[in-house]
Amino acid sequence: MSSHIYVAIDTPDLERAQAIATRVKRHVGGIKLGLEFFSANGRQGIKTMAGLGLPIFLDLKFHDIPNTVGKAIQALRPLEPAILTVHAAGGRAMMEDAKAAAPNGTKVVAVTVLTSLDESDLGSIGVNSGPHEQVERLTMLAKEAGLDGVVCSGNEVGAAKKLWPHGFFVVPGVRPAGGTAGDQKRTMTPRKALDAGASILVIGRPITDAADPDEAARAIAATL
Repeated sequence: MSSHIYVAIDTPDLERAQAIATRVKRHVGGIKLGLEFFSANGRQGIKTMAGLGLPIFLDLKFHDIPNTVGKAIQALRPLEPAILTVHAAGGRAMMEDAKAAAPNGTKVVAVTVLTSLDESDLGSIGVNSGPHEQVERLTMLAKEAGLDGVVCSGNEVGAAKKLWPHGFFVVPGVRPAGGTAGDQKRTMTPRKALDAGASILVIGRPITDAADPDEAARAIAATL
């Protein structure tokens, strides 16, 4: 892999997405496209972005009954994303169906606890354990379901890797030293997250909102 950084391009604007990806492509390992981009541009937008030659991380976080998730992922097979996400909270059967429906070369990873949630948020939805314990529980479930890895914050990735030494770990909520956290509650610097066990780092606003995205990506890559 040329770089551990996947840049999160969260915009409905296809031209802006292309412009950012084109500027940073020499300093990132791939591009992450989520619901905001997909809702505006759909499959054709993903194909357009794939034309830039970078691996695509399609972050749609599927969470539904197993049959629905399986069929939805099957419909995306022609796009051949490098990475796809589902919610671990959808359960083992859903995760198994997601993996079975995905293209052979696609890594299917399970979102454990969103980086925007803390212990009180989890309590409000009836989860009585803290983020750390919940990530460990869902990591084991994803492993048992035959997925490739999980998405978790840098604070939990070390514990997840201990449970799953050969798993693939996606760490979002990564912020360079001195960067603003935004709506992320559990953040970590890129270097620390990588040292803790991250396979790839998802970095958005610190790169995409920078005056010079290419320079921002290069500066972060240099710390790795």
